[in-house]
Amino acid sequence: MANIVGAIASSHTPTIGFALDAGKQQDAVWAPIFKAYEPVRKWLAEKKPDVLLMVYNDHVTSFFFDHYSAFTLGVGNEYKVADEGGGPRDLPAIGGHAALAQHIGSSLMADEFDMSFFQDKALDHGCFSPLSILWEHADGWPGKIIPLQVGVLQFPIPSARRCFKLGQGLRRAIESYPEDLNVVLVATGGLSHQVHGERAGFNNTPWDHQFLDLFEKDPEVLLDMTHADFARLGGMESAEVIMWLVMRGAMPASLQCLHREYYLPSMTGIAVAVYEGAAAAGTADAALLERRAAEHRAHMARQLQGIETLPGTYPFTLQTSVRNYRINRYLHQLAQPAFRERFRNDAAATYDEAGLTPEERDMIDRRDWQALIRYGVIFFLLEKMGAVVGVSNLHIYAAMRGQSLADFQQTRNAPGALYSVAGGGAANAKEWDQPKDGSR
Repeated sequence: MANIVGAIASSHTPTIGFALDAGKQQDAVWAPIFKAYEPVRKWLAEKKPDVLLMVYNDHVTSFFFDHYSAFTLGVGNEYKVADEGGGPRDLPAIGGHAALAQHIGSSLMADEFDMSFFQDKALDHGCFSPLSILWEHADGWPGKIIPLQVGVLQFPIPSARRCFKLGQGLRRAIESYPEDLNVVLVATGGLSHQVHGERAGFNNTPWDHQFLDLFEKDPEVLLDMTHADFARLGGMESAEVIMWLVMRGAMPASLQCLHREYYLPSMTGIAVAVYEGAAAAGTADAALLERRAAEHRAHMARQLQGIETLPGTYPFTLQTSVRNYRINRYLHQLAQPAFRERFRNDAAATYDEAGLTPEERDMIDRRDWQALIRYGVIFFLLEKMGAVVGVSNLHIYAAMRGQSLADFQQTRNAPGALYSVAGGGAANAKEWDQPKDGSR
C-alpha cells in the first residue's frame, strides 16, 4: 500500500523562486530563506519519496474565471513551468504520477467531494516556487508530483473545515492505493500578507506564530475560523492558508514537528515546517490495514460495479481520458473554424502537428466510429467530426451498431429524422444521404 511518510508546509511566494534563480544564497537579505529550507531538503533527501502531493493555488495563470473550481486535481503525466508574464523559469518539466492521481480522484468522488480534474496545464509559482528549493533538480527531478489546485481567489471559496475534511479523504485514498509508494504531502501558501488595496503590505508576525502553533497542536480552532477571520488577522490573501489544513487533515491527530522556521523579508511571512506522525503505541495490524484498504477500494468501485456486463458500453473514465488525451484533444479542435478548414484541406498535416499515431490517423481517415469509441474517444467529439465531414449523428449511431443507416432508422420511432450538432454552413440532408466511406 502507499504510505504517507510525512508532510511539509511551505509558503509559495515568488520571492523564494527569485532568490534561488538569482543565486542569492550568500546575500544577507536572502540567506535566511536558504537556511530555513536546508533541513527540509535534507529530510526529503533521506526519505526519498516517490511522490509529492502538492496542495497549491494557481494565480490566474493556467486557471481563469471562465471556469473556476474549488478543488482541481492534476491527473496527467507531466507538468511544465507556467509563463506568468516574463517567460517561464528555467526549470525542467516534472512527471506526474497519473495512476495514483486517478486513484485519488476516484476515491474523493466516491467520498462525495465534487472534484474537477486537469491535464496539460502548466503550474505557476504556487507550486514551483517551493518545489524548486525543496528538491534538487539540476539533473532532473528525483520523483513525481500530484498537484491539487485549490480555488482561493474568487469567493466563495471552500471553508477551512471543508479543506480539513478533504485531507482526511486524501489519507483514505492514498492508503488504499495497492502499490507500495512513499508519499509526502506538501501544503503551500501564506502566511500573513495582503497584496492589494490600501492595506497592501499588511503583516502580522505574532498571528503567524500563533497560527503555526494551532496548526500543529489544536487545528480545531482554525477549522472554526471564517475567511474574514483569516483576512483580519493575516491579510486578505492569507486566506490561502486553508490549503495547509488539507495537509493537516491527512496527517494523524498527534504530530511531531521536526523543523520549523519563519522569516519576513518583505511582503509575505515565509514559513517552512516538516511534520511526521507521532509514534503510536503498539504496532498496526498489517492484515487489518489491508482489509480496510480493500473495503475502501470496493467503496470506490461501487458506482460502476457491473458496468462491464452491459455489451457495447464503454465508460469514459479518468484512466481513459489520460490514456487517450492526445486524440481527444485533437478532435476537440474541430470546434474552431480555422482548424476545421485545415482539417478539410490537409488532414495529414494536422495529424503530424498533433503527433497522432498511425492507428489513430487510420481510424479518423476511415471514419471508423466504432473503433474510435472502443479506442477511448468520447462520443461528443465524434459528433463534432461528423458535423465537419458531412455525416449525421444517425449515420454514426448506425455505424457503431454495425448497421446500415436504413436498418438503424427502422429501429426509431421517427425513421426519417436526421440531425447533427452542426450550425450554419453545415452539410445538408442531401449530402447526408450520400455519406463518406465508412459512415454507412
